[in-house]
Amino acid sequence: MNGKIVGSVILISAVVAGAALYYLQVYGFYEEVTAEMTEVQLVSLTSGVPEPIRTEAIDAIDADSSPIRFRACFKTPASLPFLTETYVSLERVTPRNAPDWFDCFDAAAIAAEMQAGTALPFLGQKNVAFGVDRIVVITDDGRGYIWHELNDCGEKAYDGTIVGEECPRLDEN
Repeated sequence: MNGKIVGSVILISAVVAGAALYYLQVYGFYEEVTAEMTEVQLVSLTSGVPEPIRTEAIDAIDADSSPIRFRACFKTPASLPFLTETYVSLERVTPRNAPDWFDCFDAAAIAAEMQAGTALPFLGQKNVAFGVDRIVVITDDGRGYIWHELNDCGEKAYDGTIVGEECPRLDEN
C-alpha cells in the first residue's frame, strides 16, 4: 500500500513539474515589448553604425532570461533595392523559432521566403548583448522580422572556447 502512495506522489509531482516547466518555457518569461521601445535599425554600409528605418505596426516580444529570445514583426515602406544599396546584408541566416502563440513570426515561412529570394537578411545591430547580433529580414512586400543570433564571439564564449582579442570585452556591453 505504501508503494502505491509513494509512486502516486512521485507521478503527480512529475506531471506538475513538467507542466510548470512547459508553461515557463513557452509563456512565462516572455513579455510584450512596446513599440516605443522597439526601433528597427539596420547597419549602414557607409558609416558602419545602426540607423533607424521607417516602420509601422511593430509587434515584439522579449524575455530577460536569455538575450536570444527577442522576436519582432513589422512593416516598412522601404524597398529591397534601396535597402541592399544602403545597409549591410548578410549571406546566410536561419530564423529562430518563436513561441506558437506569437502568430506573426513563422520561422519556417521566413526561411522559405529567403530561399525563394523574396526576403533578404540584414544586420540590425552588432553585439546587442555580449556575443549576440540583431538580425533583420525584410520581404519584397515590406514585411519585416527580427530575432537575435549568437555571433562568433558569442558561440566561442558559450561553448568554452578561448574568445580572443577580436571580441569585445564582456564588461563593455
